[in-house]
Amino acid sequence: MNVKALIAEFIATFALIFVGVGAIASDHITGGASGLVGIALAHGLTIAVMATATMAISGGHINPAVTIGLLATKKIDLTNAIGYIIAQCAGAIVAAIAIKQCIPALALETVNMGTPALAEGISPSAGLFIEIILTFFLMFVIFGTAVDGRAPKLGGLFIGLTVTLDIFIGGPLTGAAMNPARHLGPALLGGGLDNLWLYWVGPIVGAVLAAVIYDKTLLAE
Repeated sequence: MNVKALIAEFIATFALIFVGVGAIASDHITGGASGLVGIALAHGLTIAVMATATMAISGGHINPAVTIGLLATKKIDLTNAIGYIIAQCAGAIVAAIAIKQCIPALALETVNMGTPALAEGISPSAGLFIEIILTFFLMFVIFGTAVDGRAPKLGGLFIGLTVTLDIFIGGPLTGAAMNPARHLGPALLGGGLDNLWLYWVGPIVGAVLAAVIYDKTLLAE
């Protein structure tokens, strides 16, 4: 097992949850000064810089669903995939613990620890479908910009931009997690475990679908 890769995945996922939850709480504290745009950019930019920083070490997955998608297409072996997922979930949980030491408790309570959740009127089935589609887009871009050998060497820029775009549409509907760890850390530290299954099943199904379709039909021979 690649220990350096596990450390990289832990740190990168820590950053995503710390910045993501922090941005949501800070937006509340400032009375909505940054709004959806600021929150989307906070997540997207964190993914862009952390994926770029860790790509040469771990591949910059930062997401159990991405790891499972790559496992389904044999781009990572089972032992390392399990290690990655454990490191990602651990990073998310530790980040949620850390953010509670940095942000006023009332602000975190008001935004429910920044935990992705279904909006009023969004059924679990609709939420599941949304998360599948959003994560499909994310995984498709990962293959097209990082996995495919023909891809331009752009680091994690367009992966991060895809996260930003997905949050623009999905943020108000499901929280646009696209990442089981993004939900798990804040949920365990006070956000609640409502629809936990949805935030695992949706991203995993979307990631595997995109990975398999790209791998079988579009990837360079």
